[in-house]
Amino acid sequence: MFRRVLIANRGEIAQRVIRACRELGIETVAVYSTADADALYLREADQTICIGPPPGKHSYLSIPSIIAAAEVADVEAIHPGYGFLSENDHFAEVCRSCKIHFIGPEPETIALLGDKVAARELAKRAGVPVVPGSDGPVEDEARALSVAAKIGYPIMIKAAAGGGGRGMRIARNEPSLVTGFHAARAEAQNAFGDGTVYLEKLVENPRHVEVQILADKYGTVLHLAERDCSIQRRHQKLIEESPSAALTPQLRQQICDAAVRVAREANYHNAGTVEFLLSRTGEFYFIEVNCRIQVEHPVTELVTGIDLVQQQLRIAAGEPLQLKQSDIEFRGHAIECRINAEDPEKDFQPSPGRIDLYVPPGGPGVRLDSHAYSGYRIPPNYDSMIGKLLVHRPDRSTAIRTMLRALDEFVIQGPKTTIPIHRQVLSHSDFRAGDHDTGFVERYLSQHPRIAQGKGG
Repeated sequence: MFRRVLIANRGEIAQRVIRACRELGIETVAVYSTADADALYLREADQTICIGPPPGKHSYLSIPSIIAAAEVADVEAIHPGYGFLSENDHFAEVCRSCKIHFIGPEPETIALLGDKVAARELAKRAGVPVVPGSDGPVEDEARALSVAAKIGYPIMIKAAAGGGGRGMRIARNEPSLVTGFHAARAEAQNAFGDGTVYLEKLVENPRHVEVQILADKYGTVLHLAERDCSIQRRHQKLIEESPSAALTPQLRQQICDAAVRVAREANYHNAGTVEFLLSRTGEFYFIEVNCRIQVEHPVTELVTGIDLVQQQLRIAAGEPLQLKQSDIEFRGHAIECRINAEDPEKDFQPSPGRIDLYVPPGGPGVRLDSHAYSGYRIPPNYDSMIGKLLVHRPDRSTAIRTMLRALDEFVIQGPKTTIPIHRQVLSHSDFRAGDHDTGFVERYLSQHPRIAQGKGG
């Protein structure tokens, strides 16, 4: 096992990795920008190093700064968390060349799966269904029109190097395809430095279901079942849960088996997530592989009892998985609400600033992963997530009731938060019945532009 690990991230995920390392007896080095000088996670690390000013490109995205910090601190490994450099194959390659373990898959795997077109072809080779679409990148407007005519509207235009909803457009006819094609390419170029796009048939009103996998370097690939991430806004997840109310036992086995085949075909090592769209009629289609720990990983931890971050560390250190698929048991129902400093009434506009009062919820079945506290100032430079509120109960209906109770207890005064929209969604009859999809939040907000405030917000 490693002696000392640097966490190349911030906020709640840095805190989460520090906790996992501490339980394994690993020393931790936390890096921070000047905007995070008062961050809670810095108090828990064994050593802290400032790596630059607030802009991400000068701190958390600066490979030279992070590698320099790692060398000064004499660490053996770097955990990238999620976001920032977590899926940057160049960063993983630099770590390797500096004889520092990258806690994640190999750079070649990250590069392969980071190319959405190449990942589609890999899924096909693994016998996993993909959404009908273009055979490779679409280079010009004429080719886009030709492909769309062949597979039929509506069409989803997607960035090959994309993620987080950027570089994506929906086209329902030729004029919107032409406009969306150029807009998606420009946005992808700006966001990822790569304007390559491809086309897929739009699956109307799908569920978003992802499968957690663990894979060691000795041929063992395990699935830890699924998470349903269908409650989203602008392709950003808001609520995740496990198990999915949309899956029958037979369909669950099929989709989990498909995820394992994709991981094997990619020669994948470490923790990862294979994402799928699930149609209303029960067909599922591969979307992508996330080569990192997910924001929503605690949902799986709660239903399996397996510490995924510790498993990441063990796999990266060269240890074989001590689990077999038959060892993994799934108990109860878990739900996660992402608590963001955003205003749902203003199209989820970020709401940074000082938290005047912070009173976290508690009680049976409640878990809160957060780096916030009373007096903490949420910087405007990064993601707006304050924390992740989770519940784990024997069944879905009980989990929903517990989550509503916890949301009512959660007091955050100062910034606007997503607590009110979470309360509205979990109280809705369609969500309670498990009858929802990725368009649920947009439809709800179009009908209810005013979000009821509560004592918890």
